Amino acid sequence: MSLLVTGSIAIDTVKTPLGVSENCIGGSAVYFSMAASFFSPVRLVGAVGGDCPFDLKQVFAGRSVDLTGLEIRKNSNTFRWAGTYHADINERTTDKLELNVLAEEPPKVPQVYKDSKFIFLANTAPALQLQLLEQIDEPSFIAADTMDCWIQGRLDDLERLLKKIDCLIINEDEARLLAAEHNLIKAAEAILEMGPIILVVKKGELGSIVCKADEKFVLPAFPSAEVKDPTGAGDSFAGALMGHLAQTGKTDFATLKAAVAYGTVVASFTIADFSLAGLALIGKADIDSRLGILRKMTQF
Repeated sequence: MSLLVTGSIAIDTVKTPLGVSENCIGGSAVYFSMAASFFSPVRLVGAVGGDCPFDLKQVFAGRSVDLTGLEIRKNSNTFRWAGTYHADINERTTDKLELNVLAEEPPKVPQVYKDSKFIFLANTAPALQLQLLEQIDEPSFIAADTMDCWIQGRLDDLERLLKKIDCLIINEDEARLLAAEHNLIKAAEAILEMGPIILVVKKGELGSIVCKADEKFVLPAFPSAEVKDPTGAGDSFAGALMGHLAQTGKTDFATLKAAVAYGTVVASFTIADFSLAGLALIGKADIDSRLGILRKMTQF
């Protein structure tokens, strides 16, 4: 089924203990679309400025990513982010942040996208996520991401959004903050009462937890010997997850568990190199092979 993502397209500068990548392509919509395209055609809604050095058609060459929803605003500047990961790769410092086009009106959903069935609202202000969601006619399954600044500063808007989505995908710190509860299981139960049917909690190198009112699933991360750049891992996870759901057209719990496993595996390729390099040279067969390894590791 049709899969639509709306999110950021960025110019990133990333420093990690293993190197530096300057002015590379990034952004939630980019990582999501690259990951999802292994499973399903993707419709991307996003905006860049006239300064964008990347040809998105070339970036996604050979992949089923529809760029009809891409707006190039010649008089604006592209979103920029610079960050440094420390010796503990889970610790990150934002060195520079320029919202640029992200501080403007969000892009419009093209008419040909309005029949999209699977929707992912990548992290941005909840009011903008709601505004974009209102442009879709009859979605079948809606997932969204959010972050601490919206939980703390735009909680009213976020609570309205949570009543309109089927799935929330956030990290463990955000889950605890949103629920005002340290215990993750109790936090999950509180968040599910806010509206979403499914909660996926990302725990980084410790894997993820999937929660419904009456079912739970825990999966470790794929063991990676080297992490070169964690940027985009969460968006790649979400992209593969949603791509698998859209490919199957199903959202039952068994399909969801498989989707989370695919998300886990694809994220492990993302972190192996800077920017999109970890995803650019692999194929679906590589993903399926690593999924088989993960399955053997988690059976008992």
